[in-house]
Amino acid sequence: MGRHPLSLLIAVLSIMLLPYGYSWKEYRIRRSIDLSAANPLISDTKLPTDLVPSGYSLFLHPVQEKSTFAGRVNITMMCAKATNQINLHAHHDLTVDELDLAVVRLDDGSKVPIRRVDRVPKKPLLVIYFHDSLTVGMAYEVRLKFNGNIWENVEGIFEGKYKQQTSANGGTEAAGAESEAVGETEEHSFIGTYFRPHHARRVFPCFDEPAYKVPFNVSIVRPRTHHVLFNTELERTEELAPGDTKHVIDVFKQTPPMSTFTLGFLVSDLQEVPSLADEKEDVRMRPAIRIWSRRDFQKNVADVQQRVKLALNKLQKYWGVQLPLAKLDVVALPGFSYVKPADNWGLIVFKESELMRGYYNLAQELVYQWLGSWITPHWWSDAHVNKAIAGFLSADTAIKIDGGDEFEGKYPMTILYSIYYEFSKRYPHSRITAMKQETTCSKTELVLRMLNYTLGEDTFRRGMQRFIQHREYKTFYGDDVWEALTKQAHLDQRLCESVTVNDVVNSWITKDRIPMVKVVRAYENRTATVTQRLYLRERPHDVPEQDKMLWWIPLVVVRQDRLDFGNTSTIKWMKQVREVKLDELPGPDQFIIVNPEEIGPFPVNYDERNWNLLATFLQKEESRTMIPVYTRAKLLHDAWNLAYAGDLSFGTAFNMTLFMKYERNHLVWNPVFTLIDHIGRHIDMSAVHKKFEMYVRTLLTPLYEELVANQQESEEMWKANLRSLAKNFLCRAGYKPCIEEAQRAFKKWMDSPDPDAGNPVANQFICPVFKWGTREEWEFGLQRVINFPETRVKSERTYLLKTLAGCPSQPFKIDRLLNIMVLEDNGNFTDNDISLIFKMLSGGSSGYSTLFNFLKNNWDAIKARFKDRESLWDNMINSATGLFTTQEGYDMVSQLYVQHQGEFGTAEHIIEKSLKNIKEETKWSDENLPVIEQWLDSFLASNGVADQKFLG
Repeated sequence: MGRHPLSLLIAVLSIMLLPYGYSWKEYRIRRSIDLSAANPLISDTKLPTDLVPSGYSLFLHPVQEKSTFAGRVNITMMCAKATNQINLHAHHDLTVDELDLAVVRLDDGSKVPIRRVDRVPKKPLLVIYFHDSLTVGMAYEVRLKFNGNIWENVEGIFEGKYKQQTSANGGTEAAGAESEAVGETEEHSFIGTYFRPHHARRVFPCFDEPAYKVPFNVSIVRPRTHHVLFNTELERTEELAPGDTKHVIDVFKQTPPMSTFTLGFLVSDLQEVPSLADEKEDVRMRPAIRIWSRRDFQKNVADVQQRVKLALNKLQKYWGVQLPLAKLDVVALPGFSYVKPADNWGLIVFKESELMRGYYNLAQELVYQWLGSWITPHWWSDAHVNKAIAGFLSADTAIKIDGGDEFEGKYPMTILYSIYYEFSKRYPHSRITAMKQETTCSKTELVLRMLNYTLGEDTFRRGMQRFIQHREYKTFYGDDVWEALTKQAHLDQRLCESVTVNDVVNSWITKDRIPMVKVVRAYENRTATVTQRLYLRERPHDVPEQDKMLWWIPLVVVRQDRLDFGNTSTIKWMKQVREVKLDELPGPDQFIIVNPEEIGPFPVNYDERNWNLLATFLQKEESRTMIPVYTRAKLLHDAWNLAYAGDLSFGTAFNMTLFMKYERNHLVWNPVFTLIDHIGRHIDMSAVHKKFEMYVRTLLTPLYEELVANQQESEEMWKANLRSLAKNFLCRAGYKPCIEEAQRAFKKWMDSPDPDAGNPVANQFICPVFKWGTREEWEFGLQRVINFPETRVKSERTYLLKTLAGCPSQPFKIDRLLNIMVLEDNGNFTDNDISLIFKMLSGGSSGYSTLFNFLKNNWDAIKARFKDRESLWDNMINSATGLFTTQEGYDMVSQLYVQHQGEFGTAEHIIEKSLKNIKEETKWSDENLPVIEQWLDSFLASNGVADQKFLG
């Protein structure tokens, strides 16, 4: 006898209602590897897996006049395990009508008796309890009504307004400079949503987790004067109520299976930007691309559609599959304030300014349409992989379209250098969770770039295509990416069968560290010993278990007799071993370069002979450019940072800077400015600093003067930026033309009849005047802070205060400021102002040594002032004692500690930590200052220094 039709229906529903892409066993058992345990989203309230949603029917009625919304939602779901309750996410700001709530069986439409409904305290949960357990395998529908408030921030549902001028002919134009005094202003309103990562629960009760991907049927009420942009196309428009002349209901086509955070809509009167393409091209394009903006902004985004098409075509070719959308709306939303675009599926909302930039932002949000909306991380622990892939592919796309003009060649150096500095600290991230997430994403992106090089671009692309295949509308785990790349690399014979990409990747992204590789050549044997260890830049090098830290490191080698930087094939993998050997290297008079072009995110050290070979080669004009820009920058950056860390002689590091006399590429110069700043601050209090400053003058003056002489109106942006950086550093070093220019600009302010009305001096001139200028000029600046009008922008006062404290090199200026703010307790300065001053004084030896002497000489008075202001006291002790780097400084701080032992109160541990740190810094100074001074003496003796151009 055949099965009952009802039983068959339930069986079919049981299969259909599974999360897309996983069997029940996979769904319930498979775990994501948690590589980001500190991410606050990972600790978000997860729902039980007793019930699994299969679809939503959602009706929303936003009422902007009242800043409220109301709606109803029907959620169909299947019971996977016997339970007497249904758990849904619902934010505590969302009001749910508990009296008009029903749960029905889908087989016969009968209502399930409800025992009670609870809102869980301090958790965004709505729990519906039943008298009896729900039936396993049975489909149910929950029907709820709700309402809430619309806020001006961008979490959940938000509202906004902007103004345009009404022109004489009835149209509207921007209320800005382009249409001054044309008609009256008219206010326009909009309502939008931002559900990423878990804000859908602020708008309607739901299963607000990325793994639950189901279709949505959505209807939204709008004013007749507005339109609604949604994830899918409009199906029909209906009347809201008989006789309602102001509102209608837009009913949209059913969405594909999607997560709640990718849902989104925008109610506005923005206008579609006319297409620059011919009509036939627009008809053929899938998805159809529509750009929306306010009318007066349309000329600024006229080319966005073409840019989106170009980036979309590149990405579709890369993925090997078309984006499965009928349309894609891209919006320039005035007043949108969130830090990241709203990347809803089929609807991307940008700040207006973001759509005016190149291709990177566009490409990144387009990548999320595939990798985030179409296929989705199963849980937030895998979101960093998602973001890393998006970052890498969007940069790759931008570079392939227009050479990455918007990066000015700085990709990936910007994120690479920040990774180097952060992960070489004793305590990366300072235990700040958000920073840890960002650096983990950045490091994963760099690891993807490394794999793209070492596996080969074709293999890497095919591996990514393999990853995305057969996952339509499904979720993924981080491991799925690495498994797909492994399979492709094995097929293409780019990895031996015993090696997996997972092995390589996990050795990098599970550690908050990076390695340093050292290459020591045996020149007579033409071999080299390569070792790896933890890279630490900060002292002391006392990180626990560092001897156990090992990485999978690809060794790519370029040799002087075969300068082939295009061949990135890995010669050998360091398979989480401490040491390997390289054979068949060139002769003793030729260098090698390991990890050219920053293929992997790790610095490389060499024996002294190889460093000297490189330095000599780079100083020859005809050969320097044979080494690519990124590699020249890497060699310089590695040498200085390794010296700073104590792993390389500063004599060798300084030798590597000699070719900068001829270097004019901004990418090579960029790390130089950072290194000058780092080393300059470190030796600031020593006698060597004056000689170092003379060296900096010699290094930068020819560069700056050449850039000034060749300045043109329509020059590349990088030249202007490089000139500005060189000028800034020369100004700090007392470059007379700069100081004189700054003083001329400052005098106009001093001569103005009402100097408190506003500051006409460009920020770039303020610091040089306060550092090198007269007592009168500095005092004028102080009075402007004291008399600062309430009506002016507060950030201007803050900048003035920072420069008054942080720029001067003369102690009398700093003493004057401290006396007014601390001893006189002038009512014009807040505790925040005083904390800011302490922070600024810690930026250089003039500041912190003057602060120390001020503390020592006024101990009793300061203690009395800060008796009940522990935070200020702690900040002062930290800034006054924590920055010394020499034995003299250690003796000064030690004497203060002994003299006032037991009087430091809450700052006792701070000065004890300062003494410990100074002792370590003193070791650094004792080891390195003699070497630095010897090199500088030799250099300055053989190179003329144009001191007549400088003060001090």
